[in-house]
Amino acid sequence: MKFLQDQLEKVKPLFEPGGKLEKLYPLYEATDTFLFTPADETLAAPHIRDAREMKRTMITVLISMMPCVLFGIWKAGHQHNVVNQIANTGFVEDMIQGSLLVLPIIVVSYAVGGAWETLFAIVRKHEINEGFLVTGMLFPLTLPPTIPLWEVAVGISLGVVIGKEIFGGTGFNVLNPALTARAFVFFGTPKAMTGDGIWTSVLDNGQVIEGFTGATPLAVVAQSPDSTNIIQTLQNSDFGEGFTWMRIFLGDFGGSIGESSGPACLIGAAILIVSGVGSWRIMLSCVIGLAAGSYLMNAVGKSGDFIAFTQLSFHYHLVMGGFLFGAIFMATDPVSGTATNKGKWIYGFMIGLLVVLIRVANPAYPEGVMLAILFMNVMAPLIDHFVLQAHIKSRERYLKRFKPHD
Repeated sequence: MKFLQDQLEKVKPLFEPGGKLEKLYPLYEATDTFLFTPADETLAAPHIRDAREMKRTMITVLISMMPCVLFGIWKAGHQHNVVNQIANTGFVEDMIQGSLLVLPIIVVSYAVGGAWETLFAIVRKHEINEGFLVTGMLFPLTLPPTIPLWEVAVGISLGVVIGKEIFGGTGFNVLNPALTARAFVFFGTPKAMTGDGIWTSVLDNGQVIEGFTGATPLAVVAQSPDSTNIIQTLQNSDFGEGFTWMRIFLGDFGGSIGESSGPACLIGAAILIVSGVGSWRIMLSCVIGLAAGSYLMNAVGKSGDFIAFTQLSFHYHLVMGGFLFGAIFMATDPVSGTATNKGKWIYGFMIGLLVVLIRVANPAYPEGVMLAILFMNVMAPLIDHFVLQAHIKSRERYLKRFKPHD
């Protein structure tokens, strides 16, 4: 590593002001910062010592996502091998097949999105921010393993450019770039993102098991007739593929690459909370809001004929779809989320509540997590504004109360 560091120091003058490659300085700085600790020093006061900075924060988030990445790779490979009745497969074979399906999606996301990040950094003459390390990984985890790679490239392009760069880049974006990218793909190319057959890779000449369906638990609930016992429908092997609560929590069925495993998401949550990178207030308030919405819908649907979705209990809502993944990794984005502590409680609660309302009231879109977070991204600045104004007024009342008399 010392040799590599010396070589970087030798070519550094080429990228500095006046050098032949001055315009490409963001590329040099990104490489140097990624490999080594920056040598920059703060010469003037104030001096603040803190072990956590942008690079360490982004790396911590990436580490917290690794359980979801590894599970997603295994799941994609396992589903492929089982559905296509490929014999003599085990964990290693599942991981190899899963890697062939998932890694190209991640590579395209990083390559195309990184190219846009670099282009804007060169044009604006600023450093390449480490935040894209997280965006480039989050986006693939929200996609099915069967999505065409060109759609990945288009999605991440729109997510980076429209979701972040047009607002001024990292730190100025109103919307979560990864969710913005997924929204473009979902609504722009719905065939690749909706339906029963998209979640599992099926060979053209494969011997697909009889009766195979790629329906997710949310799709089963959304398609259930009114006034039916939704829990029995889920658990009935003829209709719901045997979706017990525990199976949904474990996530060993078709779905987005990294969203379905509850244990993997919770491991990530623990890493984010212990490290102080992720807001536990937002995570907890999302769950509280989901519970409030679930019990409200349960009460509304008790009288007369009811939509089957209204009877889905809170603990099923909690593990279905991408709720845990969204609440842990998406809603806690420090840029697009709220900054004040009280605001985080309101922000998270409304996300959880909106997830249930969208799932129940919109049968064409049974997920709800993506739209709920994006909507609250837009509302986050307003929430913080009202929280701050309330705090200022409270301070003014306090000062007036204890102001000494003349």
